[in-house]
Amino acid sequence: MMAVMENAVEKIKVWFRFVPREGWFPQDTEGLWAMKLGDDTASVENCPFLQDGVAEGDVVRYRTDADGLHWAVGRVSSSGNCTIRVLPVPTGPLGRSPQAVHQRLSEFGLGGEVFSADFPMLALTAPAGADFAGIKALLDRGRDEGWWHYEVGCGTDAWWNA
Repeated sequence: MMAVMENAVEKIKVWFRFVPREGWFPQDTEGLWAMKLGDDTASVENCPFLQDGVAEGDVVRYRTDADGLHWAVGRVSSSGNCTIRVLPVPTGPLGRSPQAVHQRLSEFGLGGEVFSADFPMLALTAPAGADFAGIKALLDRGRDEGWWHYEVGCGTDAWWNA
């Protein structure tokens, strides 16, 4: 009989608390999938829609509560990736299409997710080493031409200096 090896990679959900922004979603928490690295550290594996200051690939420290929920208590290290959120303008040339937004940005290799069909905001990861100046120029052009609104949820020095 062959022994079956257990998968050594443990995925967990790490929860983040934040103060809701006025006029924005009422949520005050967001759960992000992460790969457990140690007893109290994990690497974030998806792009946040609501939480600022963290990007996919960042290592975070967490505490586990009595209910077994893992709550982020701080960022241990940056991946160098950046988080960008883009919301298409419904009356703009791209309409409400997150696919059209993603297509416009496709040359930069940004990955991410769409919040929902009802609210087509994209949360995108700009990988470390990407053409940040080019991404910023296209984001600004799209904003100025009425394609979308955007914000940077997590930017590195390389992003801000590009």
